[in-house]
Amino acid sequence: MASPSPPILPISNPPHTTAPTAASAQSQPPIATPAFRAFINQISESVRHGLSQRRPWAELVDRNAFCKPESFSEAALRVRKNYSYFRVNYLTVIALILAFSLLSHPLSLLLLLVLLASWLFLYLFRPSDQPLVLFGRTFTDRETLGLLIVFSVVVVFLTSVGSVLISALLVGLAIVFAHGSFRDPEDLFLDEQEPAATGLLSFLGGAASNAAAAAAPVVAARV
Repeated sequence: MASPSPPILPISNPPHTTAPTAASAQSQPPIATPAFRAFINQISESVRHGLSQRRPWAELVDRNAFCKPESFSEAALRVRKNYSYFRVNYLTVIALILAFSLLSHPLSLLLLLVLLASWLFLYLFRPSDQPLVLFGRTFTDRETLGLLIVFSVVVVFLTSVGSVLISALLVGLAIVFAHGSFRDPEDLFLDEQEPAATGLLSFLGGAASNAAAAAAPVVAARV
């Protein structure tokens, strides 16, 4: 009599792990997403807070308040008082002139966007554990920083970007000083505005400091 065959046990294949490949490494996000989101949020919050402090545009262009200054010292005093009251409006006008100038020169706008994107994605918010690889060559952080500095100098000084930005800034400043000189500030409530006026770039300085705070942890990881 034949003996019964032993029972057949099910065999399960153990899960096997594979070493991370180049394809999986490339699937990782190219930038430090949380830091980049914090950077964008800081910029948006600063701009939103600044625009909330702007004065009514009708008050800025009130024709009844314009008159010729009697002397240069009076004109300078008017500019200081008007800037202390209309500084957000003035900065908005300068920003609009810059935007219009760049939109009128598409090549300059494209070069400026490429420059900004290069700094953001290749250095500031690139994960520190992912080296930059271009054309099969791996670049260190110092080499990447040097290349970006050279690229910035070339874009700003050897193309039309620098001249477009400088000319737009000069036009904006000329409009601001002309308005500040001829706009009589006697009807403005300046008592509560004087302590808040800390300089021409106070509003921009606050936005820049917030953006720098958001980018600081990423930059510190590279040093």
